Amino acid sequence: MAEDYGLFGPGSVTWRVMGEPIQVIGGFRALLMQGLHPRAMRGVAQNSSLMDPRESWARLQRTVEFVRVRTYGTLPEVERAGARVRKIHATLTAYDPDTGERFRLDDPDALLWVHVGEVDSYLDVARRAGVRLSDEDADAFVAEWRRAAQVVGLDPADVPGSVGEMREYIRSMRPRLYFVDEAPHPLRQSVNAPLPRRLTPLKPAFPLITLLGFATLPRWARRLYGLPGNPVGDLGATLALSALHRGTLILPDRLRYSPDSRRARELTASLAG
Repeated sequence: MAEDYGLFGPGSVTWRVMGEPIQVIGGFRALLMQGLHPRAMRGVAQNSSLMDPRESWARLQRTVEFVRVRTYGTLPEVERAGARVRKIHATLTAYDPDTGERFRLDDPDALLWVHVGEVDSYLDVARRAGVRLSDEDADAFVAEWRRAAQVVGLDPADVPGSVGEMREYIRSMRPRLYFVDEAPHPLRQSVNAPLPRRLTPLKPAFPLITLLGFATLPRWARRLYGLPGNPVGDLGATLALSALHRGTLILPDRLRYSPDSRRARELTASLAG
């Protein structure tokens, strides 16, 4: 019986991109991109205690675990994780003061922006950091993630399948994006990051990670957060990403990669050989 490699598997661009440690920054950038969709941000803000250390950290852990399972899990594991997310989204609602309506968290428009914000962030960070990806690889990465979009309830046919389609979608969304006033600003939050006691020693790193996450955003997105958006910032972010990525190259694989990433690399190498 053929082994179940999940949504992606050996030889996929996703396994090559997602295993790199630099994607810690990609994950933060994704959250910042997603937070510019008013309904996506209000859905989170009105259904979780963002400033509660127990709730916010638990939510981050759940998000990281979902990304891990979706990337490396078997098909049954991915389906179970997706079913939990779809059930939560279908049962929770939030209020939109712009329209006076209540909406469900599985609002397709918001879900699509969340998906694209994630894909764009992982790809942008990888390429600027120096992960070797051709234009064809980049298009393949975007196309592969249509499978991930289906996990959260989106129709793959409605999801961008290439870099060009993704960029056009982002351009079309820009007039509708802004950071809602009632949500806590993530940069201010990072200064006093609500970490569990056991992780307090990591607290000084959070503002630095958040700052780099902001710096990697497109200029227009930085401006929506009230921050400078200029070419100098772009260059500085790219140089920082490249330096961090090069720094990880000197580490042995057991320290550089997570267990799932190491297994993915080993499987890819064995099947390629």
